[in-house]
Amino acid sequence: MALVEFSIQEHIALVTLNDGENRFNPTFLDALLGVLDEIENNSEATTMVVHSSHEKIFSNGIDLEWLMEALQNNDLATSKRFFYHLNDVFRRLVTYPLMTVAAISGHAFAGGAIFSSAFDFRLMRSDRGYFCLPEVDLSIPFLPGMNAILRSAIPEQILRRMQLTGSRLTAQMCKEYHIVEAFFPGDQLLDAALDFARQVNKKRPIVKELKARLNAAIVHAIDVEDVAYIESGKFHEN
Repeated sequence: MALVEFSIQEHIALVTLNDGENRFNPTFLDALLGVLDEIENNSEATTMVVHSSHEKIFSNGIDLEWLMEALQNNDLATSKRFFYHLNDVFRRLVTYPLMTVAAISGHAFAGGAIFSSAFDFRLMRSDRGYFCLPEVDLSIPFLPGMNAILRSAIPEQILRRMQLTGSRLTAQMCKEYHIVEAFFPGDQLLDAALDFARQVNKKRPIVKELKARLNAAIVHAIDVEDVAYIESGKFHEN
């Protein structure tokens, strides 16, 4: 089974994340970028739905075991490459010429919450899973690009509370705060996401141009502001 795979249903590209907790490391990011390229270049899909095959996790974000080993070995070159690589995924999503829908089929923690925030729309499972930014307890600060992505999806007051307390949001809370469009039981979520994707069938050129303008500040934060932080090598606090 591929780490990331997809199928085409009508005008919808259905992407499945198969790497367990779907933590971000170079191998997983490569697989994800490869699928995004394949869908854009070799299909006529106009919308993309992403979900996880894990029974209770959408994505738990950065593979901290892998990253901390690099940091503990003072391998800053590898760490820097990783964060640039991660930003390649975030930039790709916010500029992707297809409408994107995250079917948050379980926990979306840390980088997983940021990842889902880079999608145009989010639907969430109601019977299992939290949306959470626990970086305050992990002593990991957010890059400017990450904050820009989060601000595009989460109201400022709610985002501030989430970042400073590490509080967990249920699907019901995410709907109340307008982070997700809707929530459904786990056995209904994927069908609901596909139905939603059918309603946002728009032409690629206008979607691409609208996103370029809507998300220009995110791209600037990723391509300009993040560089200073990444080059400093200061990825966490003790």
